[in-house]
Amino acid sequence: MAEHAVAIEHPNREKASSKLTKLIVVVLLLASAFLMILITVGGWDALMGAKALQIIYIVLYLVLAFFVARWNRGVLPLIAALAIVLLVFALVSVPGWFERDKDGFTDPALSSDLLGLLTALLVPVQLLLIAFAMRGFQQAWNVEVERPADGGRRGDAAPAPA
Repeated sequence: MAEHAVAIEHPNREKASSKLTKLIVVVLLLASAFLMILITVGGWDALMGAKALQIIYIVLYLVLAFFVARWNRGVLPLIAALAIVLLVFALVSVPGWFERDKDGFTDPALSSDLLGLLTALLVPVQLLLIAFAMRGFQQAWNVEVERPADGGRRGDAAPAPA
């Protein structure tokens, strides 16, 4: 008996809600990376010990955005976990940026108030990223359905050769 060629389809990726969730997660990852780039570059002289961690986070978020854009569902829990850690770091560091207007502190390239605002903006972005990453994980982007490549139904017998 000859084997029929099959095509793999992902029906959950065709839904408008899945496409929108994927787009939102990618945009939130890119927005987070952009905010972190601004904070890192603007506060480079004032950052103490967090430079390597911020660069790693920026690179990770850009790589994860690439994977999500390619419908990789497996990275979504990792994105949520990283966003939780970044959320905690942002919450802890916001007051520190606003308190840098006193004597004895190194002046960063950008105003410390602006850096505080950018860090504060990371908080809601990370909250949204956590929510949408988990929503995307619930949408089961990985479900596969086999369909015959010739468009017929599975189990149909092939026509006998003449």
